[in-house]
Amino acid sequence: IGAFTISAGGLLGVGAGLLWTAQGAIMMAYPREQDKGKYIGYFWAIFNAGAVLGSVIAFAININRTTEAKPSDATYIAFMTLMCCGTLIALSLAPPSAVTHANGDHIKVQKFPTWTGEIVAILKLFFDWRMVVLIPMFLSSNWFYSYQFSTVNGYFSFRTQSFNNIFYWLAQIFGSWSFARVLDYQGVNRRTRALWGLGIISVCFIATWVGGIFFQMNFKLGYEKVNLDFKDGGIYAGPLILYILYGVNDAAWQTFCYWLMGALSNDVTVLSRYAGFYKCIQSSGAAIAWRLNATSTPYMTELIICFALLVVSLPGALFLALRIQDHSEDTTAADAVLDNEKMETA
Repeated sequence: IGAFTISAGGLLGVGAGLLWTAQGAIMMAYPREQDKGKYIGYFWAIFNAGAVLGSVIAFAININRTTEAKPSDATYIAFMTLMCCGTLIALSLAPPSAVTHANGDHIKVQKFPTWTGEIVAILKLFFDWRMVVLIPMFLSSNWFYSYQFSTVNGYFSFRTQSFNNIFYWLAQIFGSWSFARVLDYQGVNRRTRALWGLGIISVCFIATWVGGIFFQMNFKLGYEKVNLDFKDGGIYAGPLILYILYGVNDAAWQTFCYWLMGALSNDVTVLSRYAGFYKCIQSSGAAIAWRLNATSTPYMTELIICFALLVVSLPGALFLALRIQDHSEDTTAADAVLDNEKMETA
């Protein structure tokens, strides 16, 4: 069973890498420059609506279980059914060559080079200063999942963990959608919006994680499990709010990562490489974090590492934000004129 689980997990990871690379390229390349935040918000809302539904299903199945138990067959069947439906829907997507903007312009698609040329282009990203300065931000963007899902949510009873996740993913929808509106605001130039975005996520995550430090002081590794339940009244509200804020922060952080990459190019080929690079670094961080969690790393140590990585990400993000241009180098003249007219109107 162990070998099968590990092999299945590895296969799932390979498939996820392909999926997220394609998804990221589509999400960043298909919209026009003034709408990139909005399209990221659309994706995040749809994506996390699935997570909300999954959490509702898990909560409904386990509503009478207050102690941890193995997931039932019904849980897996429900999730597999949803995934199969998603796969069939994906087959209905139009090819990039058939996609046009609202003004009739086709999206930009470079001709892919040879396999060796593509490998060289991907390796060059590790020497591209725009990607290098974002590596800490990419690395930290999934690092905190093991701490939030295993340690923080593990503070609650089994059924309450699913209940909490409903609000966590709903908060992600709100966080991404509202933050995307700031990034798309046409009253100021794109560099200013980048700085606004960086300022907002910096203040939000610092406030949230400082609150997390006080929460973490309540329990330590090796202590008897608390099993806080959603029926425990007032003492449940505070930890739930903290968990919700973790969700808002995650959505805003990842929305900003995608928006920054989307501001660098409009070409689906280039952006597919950026998306793949992002997921490569992001997944590397997640793999390390889950391993630390599995080796019984003290909870406060986990929190400090997560917090430190987020702080270390800020200088690189600021360095790039200060160099964001109103239009990517591959923007057409027609796009630039239309966008400038919208800016003047706003």
